This record gives sequence, C-alpha cells and structure tokens, in this order.
Amino acid sequence: MGEEKAGISQKELKAFLTGKVIELKEVNDGVFSEGIMGEGMAIIPENNLLYAPADAIVSVLMQDSRHACGLTLENGMELLLHVGIDTVDMNGDGFRYLVSEGQKVAAGTPLLEFDRDKIKAAGHRDVTVCIVTEPAGAENLRFMTGIKGEAGITSVAVFE
Repeated sequence: MGEEKAGISQKELKAFLTGKVIELKEVNDGVFSEGIMGEGMAIIPENNLLYAPADAIVSVLMQDSRHACGLTLENGMELLLHVGIDTVDMNGDGFRYLVSEGQKVAAGTPLLEFDRDKIKAAGHRDVTVCIVTEPAGAENLRFMTGIKGEAGITSVAVFE
C-alpha cells in the first residue's frame, strides 16, 4: 500500500510558490513562453520562497546566479524552476539557496529565497516558471492555470 501512495504522490506537481498560476505563453519572454525548453507553467508570486513541487533530488544549482535550480523526480522527470525573467543578469544578488546539490527533498521543501523588491528594482519581472525539461515517459501532462496556487498545497499539474 505504501508503494501505491508513493506512486500517487509522484503523479502531480504542487504549487512551487503562492500566487496566480498562468500559462507559459502569458510569460511572454520569447523563450519559456514559446515552449522552447519544454512544457510547463508559471506563477506570479505573492511570496519570496520557492518550494519543491514534488519529492525529488536537487540535481542542478546555478551557483553564480542562484536564480534557478533543477530537480529530478523519482520517476526520472526533470524540472527547471527559474525565478524571474532575465534575473541571471543579477549575478546572484537577492537570491539565496536553502538546499544543496544532490540533496533529497520532499514536496513543499523550501529551495530558494529571493528578494522580489531587488528583482523589480533591477528592472525584471518576478514571474517564476516550472519547465518539464525531461518528461521521462510521463503522459497526459496537464497544467492547472488560471487559479491561485498555495505553495506546497495546490496541485498545479497532473500526469500519468
């Protein structure tokens, strides 16, 4: 029975921030919004903490810019969580990792703290994207957009 429960938990992604969940095309940045990096969704944040959307291993941390991280789920699915648009230009100012590369995290674990005011002062938007860079056989991936997501609670994507 425990295996069944674990399987169910890995069939959804929880909100990685609290805020309005939007379609990627609404990001309107020319890269994420075009689906070039993969399918996904974005959240316009109301808070300053990025959370793990599922149980995963922290597979990539951008040590210089600290604005993004990669996660690998137990089923092999890979996610890119990217805080803000063009925030790589900030060279890490206003971003602080709360996890280490290789660390196993549970859904709802805080991953990254960011300063929304610094992002806006630098002339960037704080809209944050979650991209499925490797679906790993997941099928019928569906994103729940147009809703308010509560970090770690609201389901924002389901798959088979």
